[in-house]
Amino acid sequence: MPRSLNQKLKLLHLFKILNEHTDDTHSLTLTEIQSHLEHCGISAERKSLYDDFEALRSFGIEVEIKREGKVSYCIANRTFSLPELKLLVDAVQSSKFITKKKSTELIEKLSSLTSVYERRLLNRQVYVTNRIKTFNEEVYQNVDAIHEAINDNKKISFKYYEWTTDKEKRFRHDGGLYVISPWAMTWDDENYYMIGFDTEADIIKHFRVDKMAFVKPLDEVRDGGERFKNFDIGIYSMQVFGMFGGERENVSLKCHSSLAGVIIDTFGKGTSFFKGESDSFIINVNVAVSPIFFSWVFGFGDKIKILSPEYVVKQFEDHAQKVINQYSKN
Repeated sequence: MPRSLNQKLKLLHLFKILNEHTDDTHSLTLTEIQSHLEHCGISAERKSLYDDFEALRSFGIEVEIKREGKVSYCIANRTFSLPELKLLVDAVQSSKFITKKKSTELIEKLSSLTSVYERRLLNRQVYVTNRIKTFNEEVYQNVDAIHEAINDNKKISFKYYEWTTDKEKRFRHDGGLYVISPWAMTWDDENYYMIGFDTEADIIKHFRVDKMAFVKPLDEVRDGGERFKNFDIGIYSMQVFGMFGGERENVSLKCHSSLAGVIIDTFGKGTSFFKGESDSFIINVNVAVSPIFFSWVFGFGDKIKILSPEYVVKQFEDHAQKVINQYSKN
């Protein structure tokens, strides 16, 4: 690149140098800054650098002067602090929804927002956890297509798959397309879901985004607007355990007092507690009656009991008996 053009880009190179090589605990002297600029093919007089610092400050970039020992300069306040970046990196690394490849790409981009010194601390954080990640690299295009359809008030078509025991994808619906009106996206149980309206079945459904394939916005206008007029995603997520379908029902549960925190975490602080026998309380909640719900209840042993309705109690007993039968001696 011609030296004259480099001189025109001087302010941009100066910002990049300060952004990459300085932070709250690292700074550069004028001589060091001049050396960095020289490597970029840019000559800089000390007086011109003072003017450049003022130009950066007027643009909103806080260039701080440090006077401990030699006078030096650094970028003080950044858009994201190091603790904030660590939090974001951990969230990306922990997410099952984001593939390993995409996690690496996103963490590299987040690391570019701080200095080379603090970047090393972020790189160390990458190896803190080793969680299971999704394998679907299409997921980002899926999310984009779904949001596009929601914004344009259009339906989408897609295929939906499950894993076989041979660890191969098997499309549901005999490989046919689903046509759904998407209305919302939600993050639940460490997975990303699309919530929409199935016109043919006349019900609200949800689909894991990482199990969707060939997502395509259609020209058809969405259905189900009336169903979603007063739709509360928070309540929906609490009521549908593990995002598995089932008939919704108002269920009465007797809970041991030690489970007050669990109940609030699961159903929300607005859940009414009614005094029960001895050290217990009773709640009435609307849930999706399914094996997932029964497993959740069963996990608390004798600390939770389904009181009503009777048919739900009977289903729970049958479910428990099937499990017991697997371990019964012939």
